Amino acid sequence: MKRLDRRVGVLTVFLLLFQFSSFCAGANPNDRTFLKDSSGTDTTGKILATDPVKDSSKLFASLLSPDEGKVSNFSVNPQAKSFVDDYIRRHNRSLNNMKIWGKPYFNLYDHILSSYGVPVQLKYLSVIESSLSNNAISWAGAVGPWQIMEDAAREHGLKTGYYDDRLDYIKSTNAAAQILKELYSTYGDWLLVIAAYNCGTGNVNQAIAKGRSRNFWEIQYYLPEETRNHVKKFIATHYFFEGDGSVVTMTASEAQNAVFSNAVNKPADAYMELVASCATINIYGKYNSVVIANTLMMDITVFNQLNPNIDAELAKGGIYPLRIPADKVSLFQAKKIEILKQSVELFLNQASVEPAAGTK
Repeated sequence: MKRLDRRVGVLTVFLLLFQFSSFCAGANPNDRTFLKDSSGTDTTGKILATDPVKDSSKLFASLLSPDEGKVSNFSVNPQAKSFVDDYIRRHNRSLNNMKIWGKPYFNLYDHILSSYGVPVQLKYLSVIESSLSNNAISWAGAVGPWQIMEDAAREHGLKTGYYDDRLDYIKSTNAAAQILKELYSTYGDWLLVIAAYNCGTGNVNQAIAKGRSRNFWEIQYYLPEETRNHVKKFIATHYFFEGDGSVVTMTASEAQNAVFSNAVNKPADAYMELVASCATINIYGKYNSVVIANTLMMDITVFNQLNPNIDAELAKGGIYPLRIPADKVSLFQAKKIEILKQSVELFLNQASVEPAAGTK
């Protein structure tokens, strides 16, 4: 009876949040007070723009939003095409039905994932993990709509046991968003993130070491069969619901080239407008591009276009002219010690390449 009462309570909270998230669906998660410093001054570097934009997140939105910044007609990778075609053919009916009954769940996921700066298309990971069911339990002990393992759940503030927070759509989605963002800080590649979410960072690190590559398609056969199929299922599901690919269905290098190519060829070039709004700050030390981009809530592909070869140049011990939107300068200055600390920790972790416990 207590468990039934609890589920009723969870459902009630879910419905209330869904109503709220629907109301807020048009809100930009990057519109936060601490990012709106548009003074245009920087004592540590040179301002490139005389009249910087007030909120660079609007430019990122125009570059990367589904309607304007989407990479159109991106072909499925040849190494996945036959799998994707077969998967969509076999699951067409159930996925079509999910478009209808799954809409409230997808709306909730969109709201929470975007609040963490995680691409909303990663909601399809919950489809292949559990078919959006909070009662799903895997053979390995992963529980809930996001199939989170017990250790990972506790690390991210979820209770397990009789009252298991992994069953709660809101709490589990918040935890999943945190896990996905942390994995992206490690790999900077969404296909590797999905692989690590399935089999753990230890297996992915070993595959990278054996394959001497960070390209999923080059190291896939060093990964467990379940994991490489898991990634392809995600790609297939993404293409079914979106009708196309996105940065989360590409390798990091593919995404960087595609987003840049798409941006520079737009008539009203949002990318060049973003470049014009940037400030330059000279930095040195063990800073990492992914950590900087995540902290500033910048898309890594655009960040790397603004700051080519940043990691390689900093590794040489030189000074690098970091280019970021002028309205993010104050945030960088406030967080630079924390950014450097996280960057050094990431460097040490990658250098050791030790097997680590994964989420599954």
